Amino acid sequence: MALDSKQSFASQSLIELRDVHKSYKLGETLVPALRGLSLSLDRGEFVAVIGASGSGKSTLLNIIGGIDAADAGEVTINGQSWKGLSDNRRSEWRNQFFGFVFQSFNLMPMLNVHENVELPLMIQKHVSKDERRRRVESLLADVGLSAFAKQRPDKLSGGQRQRVAIARALVTEPLVVIADEPTANLDSTTTLQVVKLMQDLNAKKNITFIFSTHDEKLMAQVKRILRIKDGTLIQESQKSQFE
Repeated sequence: MALDSKQSFASQSLIELRDVHKSYKLGETLVPALRGLSLSLDRGEFVAVIGASGSGKSTLLNIIGGIDAADAGEVTINGQSWKGLSDNRRSEWRNQFFGFVFQSFNLMPMLNVHENVELPLMIQKHVSKDERRRRVESLLADVGLSAFAKQRPDKLSGGQRQRVAIARALVTEPLVVIADEPTANLDSTTTLQVVKLMQDLNAKKNITFIFSTHDEKLMAQVKRILRIKDGTLIQESQKSQFE
């Protein structure tokens, strides 16, 4: 079954990792990042990955999102494996099915807010100019930044820039948003505002959110927590509703 349409995603687990291993070379030393990690994520989940620096959080997110490849084990999206895909096909999957939010925002300084959010859609040639404008304007309204559409990133606060980054991640209408330390550069008040925004978008659009964090105070804000230590999933907890 080819992963050709978002409508093909069925009731089975959206993301599956089975006995995934990943190591990196540091000089002559092979450093293990993931050691036989397995997990399952369903569509519409809101998940935090927590653990100390170097525990494997970023590696896990990169492998789920197809930015990096596992050394061993299986990673599948609705039953379809990342394994064996060409670089071009991997890029197509990432653009079509995943949105990414980074702690450093990664906005283009020469583009205004509207243009930054629109940028991922420029790759999708089947999306018309009118549809691009509709999606961008709708998302800027969702994140409360309609009035800032013509501003450049250097005129925005950190929280505003992160909201632009979230809108950009959502503009392709992905099934999964992956966020690596999305609140690391924000103060505590802005952090809670950004997490609340992600919660609202998760509930409104049924998008799966998985993000890493060092801040265990955020545990009360998520539905499911995955705790990683030394590349291994050591604890998992799930809540029936937000607290």
